[in-house]
Amino acid sequence: MRDAPTPEGLVKPRAPYSPVIVSGDLVYTAGQVAFDENGDPVPGGIAEQTQQALANLERCLAAAGCALDDVQKVNVFLVDLAEFGEFNEVYRSAFTEPYPARTTVQAGLPAPLRVEIEAVARRP
Repeated sequence: MRDAPTPEGLVKPRAPYSPVIVSGDLVYTAGQVAFDENGDPVPGGIAEQTQQALANLERCLAAAGCALDDVQKVNVFLVDLAEFGEFNEVYRSAFTEPYPARTTVQAGLPAPLRVEIEAVARRP
């Protein structure tokens, strides 16, 4: 069974996917990028985009009854790995130890997006 709760403050995707899926006690998020609640990219660089992507991730998790502390695994896609340090500073402030398992790779994203973040969480 798949449940797709609707996150508040997140623009409904135009493409055929759900921002978050709940299956049993597992929660899967789609990749979250730096779109504000109107669907516009936030201004700024990697730090501002990371903050917005994490805020959108939190909205997805909240719709499923979770928080960042429930995240077990994170996948991160960066346009430029040279921005990893700045990204990592913002990321570190969002999570607490023990940190979730994480994979970070360089990937192409449509401009002006710099980062995409997806997660798997376990419902409390």
